[in-house]
This record gives sequence, structure tokens and C-alpha cells, in this order.
Amino acid sequence: MPLPSTEHHHIVFLQGAVLQIPQFNLPAPFTYSQTIHPWTSSTELPDRIHDASIIVLSAAKVDAFALSPDVSPHLKLIVMVSTGYDCVDLEACRKRGIVVCNCPNSNIEAVSEHAIGLYFAARRKLLHMHMSTRAGNWKEKGLLMFDYLDKDGTPPLTCQDEVAGIIGNGNVGKRIATMAHNLGMKVLVSDRKAADTPDTSRTPFDSVIKQSTVLFVAVPLLESTRDFISTQEFDSMSPHTVMVNVSRGGTVDEEALVQALRERKISGAATDVFKEEPAGPGNSPLLAEDAKDLNIIATPHLAWLSQRTCANYGAKLKQAVEGWAAGQPMNVVS
Repeated sequence: MPLPSTEHHHIVFLQGAVLQIPQFNLPAPFTYSQTIHPWTSSTELPDRIHDASIIVLSAAKVDAFALSPDVSPHLKLIVMVSTGYDCVDLEACRKRGIVVCNCPNSNIEAVSEHAIGLYFAARRKLLHMHMSTRAGNWKEKGLLMFDYLDKDGTPPLTCQDEVAGIIGNGNVGKRIATMAHNLGMKVLVSDRKAADTPDTSRTPFDSVIKQSTVLFVAVPLLESTRDFISTQEFDSMSPHTVMVNVSRGGTVDEEALVQALRERKISGAATDVFKEEPAGPGNSPLLAEDAKDLNIIATPHLAWLSQRTCANYGAKLKQAVEGWAAGQPMNVVS
């Protein structure tokens, strides 16, 4: 395998098992070789990227150490086959002139549909109903409806009685808003939290928190959104609130969320993302043993998973690499 040069690129796929890998057509005189790793752990990363001029990944953490000239001396391009890119140290990339591209708007349909599915699962307590029915409780007790009333003894809300707060007005947030509206919900699109210049076309953040009975969180993880829904926000919510997070782990304070559910300040929660991933009982309060009886629906950061998303990712990966090689990089985030 030839090392990267001015006319040859070596592409290393760090999570090739989850990607549709295209055939690249680089402009003359460029050529390329490639190495495909089905999956890459943090300990394997340094060795695998040493001879790469281009790395392609979906979720691996690429920190300042990995981006140092000693570890990745040939690296010129990182393609994130995802919308988010918070797992890459962008400042370290800027210092070395490494271009970072992502694949935006590839998973809009899948993530928004998953969000609606999470809402129904949490609002109607579908998983608990399923487990209870399979355990024979219906046959034994004859009637289970009293197990699924809200804390005030009322049945769950239907869509026509929901107020959906949309926190994050990107393409995923917009599609969730459309779907919620079509289901019969009243929809409130939130302005930015503590916005310097209020957007009169949106509802103030604090008002959305107080008025909504279902909150859909679809924002990127930035310093301004880290733990931006925490104890103060949960204290202001309706006791009927179900919160659905399909954004990034770290946007919602997990410990505060568990406490709000434990104190029955809100009705339920559903999340596809976690502060630490992969998540498990040992590193997430949402999955801890003492939270197992709370109304929490959890999925393993797979809201994006669909045939359409995979096809979109493959097409945008091809565009990113070929565009960069031609001197016209696309979807550059750093």
C-alpha cells in the first residue's frame, strides 16, 4: 500500500460496517487506496489513522492527541458520515489545516419519525404494557388500566389535547413540527434560550417550557446547549409533560431528568442520545438500576437508521471526498 503523497490519498474507514462505501472518482492526477475497518475502538484509533490522508467515521472520538502530527502525519480530510460532528476536536483540526466535512440533512425523515414513535411509546407507556401483557398480568388481574393512569388519576392525553414544543428549528425540528401538527397537536416553535434578539415568529423558550405537554428536543450540542434543559426547566413544566430527545447527549441534564421523573414533576421521557455513549447502567443515570421503574424509553442512538438515510450518507460521502479532491469541499464545518 503506497503512502499518501501529493497525488495519492489513502482513505481509512473507521466504522465501515455501518456505511455504504461508494466508488470514488477523483480528478486526475489523483489516485486513492483504502482500508476498511468494520469498527474502531479508541485504543485502535491511533495506529489505524497513522497512514491516512482521509479518514471517514460516524461516531469515533477524534481528539487533539489523535490529530497531532506524530499520530496522523498525513491527515488532510475528515468526513463525518453524520449530521453531528462534536466528537471531532475542530480546534485541533483548524490548527493543522485539516478540513472537516459532515453529511447534513441525510436523516431528517428517519429521526423525525423516530421522535414521534418515542413520543407514543412514552405517552402510552407501550413498552411497560407490552412487558406486563407478556408476563400474564392481564390474564391474572383482568383489568390493567389503573396501572397506566397519570399521577392525578387521569388517562393519558391524545394528540388533539397535546401542546408540542419544538426546541430546535432545523430541518429535523421543522419536520417534527409538521408531523405533530398533522396529528392534531398545537405546535409551539421555541425561540433560542435567552435570545439576545427575540424572534417574533417563534414562542419564547420559557413559555414553551411552561405550556408544552410534549417537548421535542432537536438541537446540536454546543456550549450554549450543554445541559440547557435542567432542574429549573423541569420545575416549570406541566406534570403531563413527556420529553423526547433526538438531538445530542449532553443537551439535557440526565441527573435532573431522572430526579424530575422520580418526583413526578413530569410524566415521562424518551431519548435516543446520551451524555456518554455507548451508554449503559454504569455511565448513564437514565439506565441505572434505580431508574428502571421510571417512565423512560431509551434507544441506542439509532434514530437515523433507515434505508433512505444510508443511501443519503453514501451519496454525500462520495460528494465530500470528490469535491474536496477537486478543490471544492462541501459541507465544511471546520
